[in-house]
Amino acid sequence: MTTWLQIIIFAFASFRLTRLIVFDKITAFIRSPFHKEVEQKDDDGVVVVFLEIKGKGLRAWIGELLSCYWCTGMWCSAFLYGAWIFWPQGAEPLILILAIAGAAGMIETVVMKLID
Repeated sequence: MTTWLQIIIFAFASFRLTRLIVFDKITAFIRSPFHKEVEQKDDDGVVVVFLEIKGKGLRAWIGELLSCYWCTGMWCSAFLYGAWIFWPQGAEPLILILAIAGAAGMIETVVMKLID
């Protein structure tokens, strides 16, 4: 039986892993074969960045997956839970590190909003 604490830990871990894959610069090399960033200036002169999905078929499907926070989050959650079920000794430290980082990121966001 899964406890509420485990669900919270998994939620933070999944949040952090998903953000790492979808948004963080350090993992841009994972997205680059599937995405092209296109910069355009809007009417006010502000530069707006759009994602253009590369390729067709499987490559386009992976590109769509990596551009969708919800989709990637589902797969990250399934990966973390599966890893925990099949290899708890190895998965648990990874899950805890991601959960701590995810919670810290959320706390930082709240603190920065309070400061502004």
